[in-house]
Amino acid sequence: MKRIVVAMALALSVPLAVAQTQGVTKDRIVIGSLLDLSGPLAGFGKQLRSGMTLRTEELNEQGGVNGRKLELLIEDDGYDPRKAVLGAQKLVNQDKIFAMVGHLGTAPNMASMPIQFEKNVINFFPITAAREMYEPFHRLKYSFAATYYDQVRQATPQLVKQKGAKKVCTVYQDDEFGLEVLRGTEAGLKTIGMALAEKTTYKRGATDFSSQVARMKAAGCDFVVLGTVIRETIGVIGESRKTGFNPTFLGSSAAYTELIHKLGGKAMDGLYAAMTVQIPYLDDASQPLRFWANKYKTRFNEDPSVFSVYGYLAIDTFVRAVEKAGPNLTTDSFVKAMDTMTIPTDIFGSAEMTFGPKKRLGSNVSRLSQIQDGRWKVVSDYFKGD
Repeated sequence: MKRIVVAMALALSVPLAVAQTQGVTKDRIVIGSLLDLSGPLAGFGKQLRSGMTLRTEELNEQGGVNGRKLELLIEDDGYDPRKAVLGAQKLVNQDKIFAMVGHLGTAPNMASMPIQFEKNVINFFPITAAREMYEPFHRLKYSFAATYYDQVRQATPQLVKQKGAKKVCTVYQDDEFGLEVLRGTEAGLKTIGMALAEKTTYKRGATDFSSQVARMKAAGCDFVVLGTVIRETIGVIGESRKTGFNPTFLGSSAAYTELIHKLGGKAMDGLYAAMTVQIPYLDDASQPLRFWANKYKTRFNEDPSVFSVYGYLAIDTFVRAVEKAGPNLTTDSFVKAMDTMTIPTDIFGSAEMTFGPKKRLGSNVSRLSQIQDGRWKVVSDYFKGD
């Protein structure tokens, strides 16, 4: 009878052990990512995939980490939360991934996280600057991106003072992303005793910004915070230039992409954006950055972007934590390792990141870049965090 009880206890303990080490075998670690490869952010998704692939290949060529190779599985969710749910179910329940790394987009992440957490699968470094990626606290959430709220909250008062601006306005997308930019702008202005002189919105997908620009021009705005992404940033600034309205424009990291000046042309010169890692130009003054950019170009036959860097660093940081967790890799050992991690600055200029038992955002600081003569140039140090 005792032997039967012991045997049953052992049998019951096996599923628990398997659950703790899902995606981990003697010689490999299986991770997954959900990316938009066919929808509105497919350009970003493909760049993320290339950056993640490059770091994965580098690691495996060097023999892996703690004797294990990394296997990266990617599903296309088309930037659609419903597809993200299906993709997460496949990766988590069929492919048995250990962690979800670099999942693109706020809404797809929000849809897939419950599926992951039910199976003890970590959500690691999602590619979105939404606060929900680390709030409310969950032991399986790890985020790296300074939020849109913090970006403009820190940058707006600094740049307003620098420019001597008198009337600050904002135009923002009528959704949660735009509202975060609005909230951050208002919070930042409050610290210097100012308030918005005008605020105006647009619906996602809008192409005509004449009424919004007219309102801000009529209000005498000399500083405009943009709660815009790519096409809308170009549209607002292009319309403003045509009408002789030339305030200082400040965007969030959503507008920090080489596509702004590639698609918008000379009119985009002067735009500021909050950012962290810098766009890796092939002829960058930094030799290590130049070497990396050319290695990427050789491998994928296209110039790298800031999203290529996001993907590369997501895998790189994941590997650092796996290495620190040691040969006996489980979800618990990974979390324990991450909760003592300090990630130093790198060749891309990332701010130092720290994590702890109750700290799930590596860093909330950002800095400023400006388009000068058709390319982004870093023009400030990191703003002091809090």
